[in-house]
Amino acid sequence: MAISIKSEEDLAKMRVAGRLAADVLDFIGEYVKAGVTTEYLDDLCAEYIKSRDCISACLGYGHPPYPKHTCISVNHVICHGIPDDKKLKNGDILNIDVTVIKDEFHGDSSRMYVVGEPSISAKRLIDTTYQAMWLGIKEVKPGATLADIGRAIQNFAEAERFSVVRDFCGHGIGRGFHEEPQVLHYYRKGAEEIVLKEGMTFTIEPMINAGKYQMKILQNGWTAVTRDRSLSAQWEHMLAVTATGYEIFTLSAAEREQGINPCG
Repeated sequence: MAISIKSEEDLAKMRVAGRLAADVLDFIGEYVKAGVTTEYLDDLCAEYIKSRDCISACLGYGHPPYPKHTCISVNHVICHGIPDDKKLKNGDILNIDVTVIKDEFHGDSSRMYVVGEPSISAKRLIDTTYQAMWLGIKEVKPGATLADIGRAIQNFAEAERFSVVRDFCGHGIGRGFHEEPQVLHYYRKGAEEIVLKEGMTFTIEPMINAGKYQMKILQNGWTAVTRDRSLSAQWEHMLAVTATGYEIFTLSAAEREQGINPCG
């Protein structure tokens, strides 16, 4: 499938969808606390998404159909954690991944949250993963390649003695939830062949493990966990390639307050 180039009208709609996904993640943060279930968090997100006149792209997606509105991945869960009735406890780390559809376009973002106080090692993993995402984002500009993104993330993460998950990647996005290209978070030969062009839209969402990168899928057909049960972290932004760099559609309120410019 060819990589789609978005029109200005498309990009305007993606800005709206991206901000809505970011708003959901801003909203849910205050409810992440000990004794709360991930199912409760999912229910709150579902209500908020409905209140903003958009729908969850996750619910019913794939085979088997995904059963919830969000993915909530706790501790050693890499991604696609299905919300359930297990209560969060102090020290847990979790990723909440939200994808909404508004006016036919997708907005996709995820963030890490902490229940109470994280361990020193968990905080270092979370912070390193966030920095790795930004190093990948800063490689985005016309004429750069997907190899530049993967190499920047992998080199940084491995220098910090962490590993980059190989089995999942970022992806093109727009009217489709998962479009071309696949955006690897590590270097693989051949990635130099895909050159970034103005109007491309995709996610950068590194999944980084405290231990080894190998994973396994649970019997539910969705949830990926670290094979060695080490902690895993993930951050995700959705962006477009512009004439001079990039534009991020999913900045958090905190990132905007910090003065992070959505356009590189």
